[in-house]
Amino acid sequence: MIRTSVQLDIKYVPEQLNNVPIQDVAFFDIETTGFSPNNTHLYMIGMAHITDGIWYLDQWFAENKGEEIIIIREFFDAIADSKLMVSYNGLGFDTSYIREKCKIYEAECILDKLKHLDIYRQIFPYKKFFKLQNYKQKNIERFLGIHREDIYSGKDLIKAYEKYVSSPDEETKRILLLHNADDIKGLISILPILNYIDFFKGAFSVNEIDIQTNTAGQATIGMYALFELIPDKNLPKHISQGLGPFYMSGHDSKVTFKIKMNLNNLKFFYSDYKDYYYLPKEDMAIHKSVAFYVDKDFRIQAKAANCYSKKTGRFLPQFTNIIEPYFKEEYHDSVTYFELTQELCENTELIKKYLLHCINHLK
Repeated sequence: MIRTSVQLDIKYVPEQLNNVPIQDVAFFDIETTGFSPNNTHLYMIGMAHITDGIWYLDQWFAENKGEEIIIIREFFDAIADSKLMVSYNGLGFDTSYIREKCKIYEAECILDKLKHLDIYRQIFPYKKFFKLQNYKQKNIERFLGIHREDIYSGKDLIKAYEKYVSSPDEETKRILLLHNADDIKGLISILPILNYIDFFKGAFSVNEIDIQTNTAGQATIGMYALFELIPDKNLPKHISQGLGPFYMSGHDSKVTFKIKMNLNNLKFFYSDYKDYYYLPKEDMAIHKSVAFYVDKDFRIQAKAANCYSKKTGRFLPQFTNIIEPYFKEEYHDSVTYFELTQELCENTELIKKYLLHCINHLK
C-alpha cells in the first residue's frame, strides 16, 4: 500500500455526510482493465480519508494480475471501521465489480455491510439543471472549475497497465497512480455539488414573493410570480432550467423561481354534482336548495363536467393538488390552479411545499 498526504483546494468539506462524521468516511475509486469481472482484472484501489485534520491517500496497486485478491483484502482491512463509503458511480460499477471478484475468490465482501453515498446517483435525477454533455466525474469537476493534472481516462490506461505488467517501469506506474489519485481528489473536490442536491430537496428558505407584469402599450400580455429563494448553502456555479410555465435560475446565495400566472376565468368544480342545477344562460351551477326561484326552462340537472362556478384572479399551475381550493380550465384537465392570495403568500411552509413540487416537475 502506498500512502501519501494530500493537498486539496476545496471550497466545502462538510463536517458530516449522511449524518456520519467526516473522519469516519472513506472516499474510494478502483481501476480495472475492463468492465466484466470474469475476464478483466482489478489492478488498483484508491481511498482517501481524513485523520487529525490531514487528508491521506492510500493506494493498493497490483504489480501483476495475481495480486488483485491481495489488494482487495488489504482494502477491506483498511475500511473495516469506516461508517460510510463515498464514490462516483460506485454503486453502478465499483462495488458490483469488487463483489463479483469476491465471489470468484470465495471471499467475504464487506462492502455490503457499509453505507454508501454515490454522488453520481445523487446528481443524475437533476441532470437537466446542469446541462452538461455527459455526467462523468471529469465533467462535474469542469462545471465546478476544478482542474486536474491527469489527462488520461481509465480506458486509456488499460494498455499502460498491460505494458507495465510485461515490463515494469516507474514512469508508467506514476501515470497509473496519478490517474487514480486525481479521481479520488476530484471526488472530494466535487462535494459542493451536493449543495445543489440539498437545495433541490428543500434546503432553502423563501425570502420574497413579487409579481412581474409584462405589457405591450397599455395591454397586459403576461404576469409572473417571482419567488426569491435563499439556499442554506451557497451554490458555486449558475444553474437554470425551464419547462412550460416554470423557469428557475441562480447561484451563490440567491435563486429566482419564475412562474407564469393564468389570468383567465377559471372554474371550481363541485364534486356533489347531483345536488346542483346547471344554468346554461349564466354558464354556472347552483345548489338545488337555492334554485327554487329559477324557472325550470332555464335550468337542467348538472353533470360532473358543468357543475362549476367561475372565478377571476391570479392563478398558479400545479400538477398535483398541493394547494386547495383548486381550479381548472375544463373538467378533464390534469393541470389545476390555485389563486395566489396575500394570505397564501404569508404561508411560507405551504409555498415551499409548492416550489418543491415545481422543482420536481422540472427534473
